[in-house]
Amino acid sequence: MERRQRGVSAGLLLLLYQISQVGLQNIPSVTLGVLVLNIFLFLNPLRPLSEVCLSVNEAVYRKNWQRLLLAPFHHADDWHLYYNMISMLWKGIMLERKLKSIWFAYIIAVFSVLIGVVYMVLELLVVIILDDPSYEMNCGVGFSGVLFALKVLNNYYNPGRVSSVFGLPISSKYACWVELLAIHFISPG
Repeated sequence: MERRQRGVSAGLLLLLYQISQVGLQNIPSVTLGVLVLNIFLFLNPLRPLSEVCLSVNEAVYRKNWQRLLLAPFHHADDWHLYYNMISMLWKGIMLERKLKSIWFAYIIAVFSVLIGVVYMVLELLVVIILDDPSYEMNCGVGFSGVLFALKVLNNYYNPGRVSSVFGLPISSKYACWVELLAIHFISPG
């Protein structure tokens, strides 16, 4: 699980460049706050990844529930942070303007915890279905689950759109699934 390196890196520099291209004045307040929080915790993690990652073993059996709050806001490495925060930047700009900041902040807070609960339920189901307790040890960090939920919400508010995923035009209602798979393969865990 310990993949991340400390300090400024290519992914972080590219993220900061992209944010500067959009312009801080063009990023709604909650979206900007989420970006800043994630970048801050990447540069100054509260604990090592092995102590914040979310797993059935740690959260359920050891009752370490704080991981539900910590895991979404920590990232495995600079590219994991980059891809998640670029996705957050665009989804946040579209959704926060549509939903307004207070409602958007509430949605981010609820999704941040709820996604962890769903993750653990799915891991438990895999353990039961495959009769393989090793899945209780799978430990994940990052904002990808929240982004997936935001993508589904964005598709609800903006139906019929076409997204470009790796240069291929895909209906937005399917693009979120393709994006989820891409994130998983680009940065598993």
